[in-house]
Amino acid sequence: MTSIPDLIKKKRDGGALSDEEIKTFVHAVTNRTIEECQTGAMLMAIWQKGMVQEEVETLTRAMMSSGEVMSWPKEWAGLVVDKHSTGGVGDKVSLVLAPALAACGFKVPMISGRGLAHTGGTLDKLESIPGFKVHQSAAQILEILRSVGCCIVGQTEKLVPADRVLYALRDMTSTVDSLPLIAGSIVSKKGAESLSALVLDVKFGRAALYKDLQSAKELAQLLVRVGNGLGVPTAAILSRMDATIGGCVGNSLEVIESLETLKGNGPDDLMELVTTLGSLLLKMTGSVSDLSEGRRRISEAVIGGAALSKFQAMMEAQGVANETARSLCSAHTDYHSVLRKSEHQMELKTPADGFVVDVGGLTLAEVLHKLGAGRSKARGPVNHSVGAELLVSLGQRVRKGESWLRLHYEDPAPSPDQIHGLQSALTLGTRENTQTRTLVEEVLLPSDTV
Repeated sequence: MTSIPDLIKKKRDGGALSDEEIKTFVHAVTNRTIEECQTGAMLMAIWQKGMVQEEVETLTRAMMSSGEVMSWPKEWAGLVVDKHSTGGVGDKVSLVLAPALAACGFKVPMISGRGLAHTGGTLDKLESIPGFKVHQSAAQILEILRSVGCCIVGQTEKLVPADRVLYALRDMTSTVDSLPLIAGSIVSKKGAESLSALVLDVKFGRAALYKDLQSAKELAQLLVRVGNGLGVPTAAILSRMDATIGGCVGNSLEVIESLETLKGNGPDDLMELVTTLGSLLLKMTGSVSDLSEGRRRISEAVIGGAALSKFQAMMEAQGVANETARSLCSAHTDYHSVLRKSEHQMELKTPADGFVVDVGGLTLAEVLHKLGAGRSKARGPVNHSVGAELLVSLGQRVRKGESWLRLHYEDPAPSPDQIHGLQSALTLGTRENTQTRTLVEEVLLPSDTV
């Protein structure tokens, strides 16, 4: 058998690793029979020399098989679906899409993550709801899917253990942005869910990991190829991430906006993402003949209230008290009677007359992160009540001195520099400067990357 140093040398020198060699490496990582420095050396070799398609597929399959692979009842064939987003500001799509898909008859075992750096985590948002338990065993996930149709949970200890090791070391070795390693991490976890279809929201723009469309498209194409190579029908959208998604940023505020969306009062940009992603899943599973019919069905599930009922049932199934869940889902609830409100609020004023040309999502998120809404370390604390509400929309005409943002914060108060940072997120201009455009730039179907 080839030794680990030989495998590292082969990849360092630009060679393509065989299936057996990749399996040997992943097995050693999983069973911790490899030195951490050797794992780091291999990650850097992959980062420098890359991997061909066959290598990425083998790496992903080996990672997927390193732990428990979920199995579902035979009658669920063609119904188990999920989505993944590369992360954004105000990205609350999962909280609306999962129950909407369940309302359409699907099973959604959505395994989500926590926020890190400026991007918010779905699990952190849900944990702002008193009693919500994101940690569920495989048996509990099965039961929730059977009774409700959707759950949103954290990664179980037995699911893709190889990724747990590699993910942590990628951060420490500055290999986070390696396309083969990104693809292996994302698709292995989704593959272990034994999905009938997967859709990916790959974001580009000033508030995204990838700033330009072309580099995001390169990742999206690889993810779609690898997912389909593993036998999971996979599609992707390329969506713009410059401003915020919706009008709220911050954990509990995003839960409120998600609930308002499920009550039929959602912002257009959020609904665009929900219906586009949902329609792709419906199309790939053969539930609809075209994407427009899929968008209509997802929209009806949200606007008609069926998705709200599923969200309420999911909350109760994941530990939220019945009375709490009912209160949050009632028509005229006081959300802050359930969700903790920050100690202080402050409204920022527009500096001049004009039209809202841009609201920088990254700038907002970075300041909110420093005020406690996000974390800098994987297990760090998060203040669920810190956040911001946009009081204006793109293209809107404003007068000097109007409120454009409501900041929710705790002691200590934001510094003058932080207030200045928030104010710098707002760009005013003339009507000619304003342009409203859809978020979804491109759709990649499974056949587009063959």
